[in-house]
Amino acid sequence: MPSDSAYWLISAPHRRGDDQDLFRSVKALVGDNAAVGGLEIPDLKTGTLSSLLNLSDSLPKYDAYFTQTVSKLLDTIRSLVSDDKQKMRSYTTVNDQPVDRYVIPSPGSSQGWKWDRSRWGSGGKVLEVVEALNKLALTTRDVVIQEMASIDTVQKQKLQNYNYIKGNLSSAQRKRTGNLSTRSLVGVVKKEDIVLDSEYLETLIVAVPNNLVKDWNEKYERLTAMVVPRSSTKIASDSEFTLQTVTVFKKVKDEYVHKCRENKFHAREFTWDETAVEKQKQDLADLEAEEKELWTDLLRLSRTNFSEAYQLLVHLKTVRVFVESVLRYGLPADYSGVVVKPDAKSSLKTLKSLSGYFSFLTTKEKKGAGSGDGDVGGEFGAIMDQEYYDFVLFEVPEVPV
Repeated sequence: MPSDSAYWLISAPHRRGDDQDLFRSVKALVGDNAAVGGLEIPDLKTGTLSSLLNLSDSLPKYDAYFTQTVSKLLDTIRSLVSDDKQKMRSYTTVNDQPVDRYVIPSPGSSQGWKWDRSRWGSGGKVLEVVEALNKLALTTRDVVIQEMASIDTVQKQKLQNYNYIKGNLSSAQRKRTGNLSTRSLVGVVKKEDIVLDSEYLETLIVAVPNNLVKDWNEKYERLTAMVVPRSSTKIASDSEFTLQTVTVFKKVKDEYVHKCRENKFHAREFTWDETAVEKQKQDLADLEAEEKELWTDLLRLSRTNFSEAYQLLVHLKTVRVFVESVLRYGLPADYSGVVVKPDAKSSLKTLKSLSGYFSFLTTKEKKGAGSGDGDVGGEFGAIMDQEYYDFVLFEVPEVPV
């Protein structure tokens, strides 16, 4: 069964030779159980039957790629706005209008979704239109478009740059906020806490688990030889660790660190730097500024790319409607299309009504039409094998916010 969280693109032959008959009939049929709008199916050149059959076989692959790209854009926007519903609605628009108003511009009107003739023309070869949409091959058509492949490539690069800086910022923030075994010691250790400029001695900084402080006090002088007696001083503590100093001869430093590890004491790497505090603050401020700038750029790009990608997806779906309609109903193209957005609670009833109305088209064995046994596809789920109905039906995913 088609998903109740999708727009259904439907085509069928004219019953009375009137291209408005399908819209009026479907609208009357579904009543208040679904929103209905017109659907302009382009009049394209089909080429040979063999090429049309090959195209019908390859279109699901492009469909899956287009749908996946739109889904990834949605995930990126959702992550950037922390799943804020109001902001999601603001950034997931098509040509600055809500998605539902793009797919069904005027609910209840036959003047609905229109093929973008300014970009993909009318009467062109269907294969060239698909190539232009997906950038599968060079074409000589004078149509300048931003192909889905370009959107995907640019988006990936921008997202990669943002995630890299965000990761660096998160790492820098953890160094300021973690426990004493991991956080930066800049600003924690003071100059007077350590021995400086000694040819033989070095002060080590050790994070001792709070439950082992007694062990530390009993053992630190005897972990190795050449430890300065009574040189351990507590300089900080948190809920997990106590920071201790100990002064040893430089020649036993590596051995002492190893012994600390054996006793579950965490010797910290630390080098005194007079400018470290200010440098750390400046580095963090720079990272925060860069992350904010990239966040703004990525959100703006994602909004633009989503609008573009969703339009490409709907146009590709409409091409699929055209190809399937020609294969089903033949030429000349004596058929028309509608968009149906079912209500979730009555989608099965809507499908059964449509199946019953179009039963006059039965020419092939049905495969589960109106059975209600199929699973409803999730948000931008994998493209499943197309179920067979008496009429042509393809789904365009709704945008959940």
